Amino acid sequence: MTTSTQTATAVTIRRARREDVERIAELIMLGAATQTMTADAIRAEARHPGYAEAFAAIEASAHNALFVAEEAGGLVVGTFQVTLIPGLVARGRMRAKFESVHVAPERRGHGIGRIMIAHALAFAREHGAGMAELSSNKSRLDAHRFYVNLGFAQSHEGFKIEL
Repeated sequence: MTTSTQTATAVTIRRARREDVERIAELIMLGAATQTMTADAIRAEARHPGYAEAFAAIEASAHNALFVAEEAGGLVVGTFQVTLIPGLVARGRMRAKFESVHVAPERRGHGIGRIMIAHALAFAREHGAGMAELSSNKSRLDAHRFYVNLGFAQSHEGFKIEL
């Protein structure tokens, strides 16, 4: 698979670049289930150096890939990360974890998320994954319906702890 996919909706999926980091951070904050920040506060937060540091770590990792969905004209309207996880379950089946799947609020419902997930699944298969998983905040019911419609099953209950 190439690193970009052109579709009839003029959306290209490509690997994220350093200059995309602020926009990616904005998309993640705009998609947060508990988002209460103003647009100015989001733009200011997106410039925090921690995001550039995280991008450098993702970019350096052989098991991680960060992507963006870009419309004609260069506007980044979506993002997602794929992490490949080797494991012993199912005779060593590789799994892919999809993280931070976000589409700009004003572009939701235009098929961008579907294109992003199709790309993520193809990327995972090409890199040997036999299963893909993701988690979504319990309050994001529209996102849950979206994932179920794409064939994902709500098979497990997720747990997290802050460290």
